[in-house]
Amino acid sequence: MKAILHPAEAKLVRERSRFLAYACPVATPEEAEAVLSRLRREHHAARHIPYAYRLHSGEGRASDDGEPSGSAGRPILSVIEGEDLGDVLVAVVRYFGGVKLGVGGLARAYRDAAREALVAAGSRPVVPEKRLVVAADPGRVGALLSLALKHEARILSQQFRGRAEVELVLPEANVGPFEAAVAPWCEVREAGNG
Repeated sequence: MKAILHPAEAKLVRERSRFLAYACPVATPEEAEAVLSRLRREHHAARHIPYAYRLHSGEGRASDDGEPSGSAGRPILSVIEGEDLGDVLVAVVRYFGGVKLGVGGLARAYRDAAREALVAAGSRPVVPEKRLVVAADPGRVGALLSLALKHEARILSQQFRGRAEVELVLPEANVGPFEAAVAPWCEVREAGNG
């Protein structure tokens, strides 16, 4: 599965109707709803804001938002699925231009607008990651951080409670070599496990 590189927008005009597509990274349904709420406030004059989102877990949702059934949400979702994307929301704001497009015309317009936004967003493969907590003596934190960066880890937090605890995320393929490198002087556990 892939993820988008950055949020992006695209604009499409069909028969004087304007379709403004937004591709945004989201990791939870709550994040998707927050983005939709913001778009509804920004485009309060728009009658329809159909959308679809898909998470890396496979969870997803599509909504026609008042457009004819199957003419908007499902076509947007089909583009997301076709690109094998996850953790992404695509919402398309429609400003009606006075000419009815019909169900097929709407489906094509929503699909095309979604595709343009996703092309603008770019994509990258998602590397499976693991979240770890590493405990070490405070004097070893410099060496620990150096090894973490060498193994392509992202440092999420550091806490000092007698011992230093560093929470990090690193590619699953690098977990074994990282653990072997720090095992003589650190305690490593998966985040969320005790």
